[in-house]
Amino acid sequence: MVRRTCVVDGDTIWLEGVKIRIADIDAPEISQPKCDDEYELGIKARDRLVVLLNQGDFEAVTIGSRDEDQYGRKLRVLLRDGRSIGNQLVAEGLARTWSGRREPWC
Repeated sequence: MVRRTCVVDGDTIWLEGVKIRIADIDAPEISQPKCDDEYELGIKARDRLVVLLNQGDFEAVTIGSRDEDQYGRKLRVLLRDGRSIGNQLVAEGLARTWSGRREPWC
């Protein structure tokens, strides 16, 4: 299945055929959650990201020197009017600021 543009979860999207990992946040997993709470929060994060992205134009920008993660996803920060859309999820308690490693949600 070829995806063009969609939200996979709270920190992964497809944008015009390119898979992007939102580089400045970590959101709960929905494909392999460690507990029910993680799954439920992950669904809320995914659904909220859909709403945020549909509110208007945004840009996907590279930060730092890494272009891709180990899974081949492009590492990008999503910005609207110079502000991180990921930070909005963090402010709403639906994601964490990326610390360089995954932290447990359970």
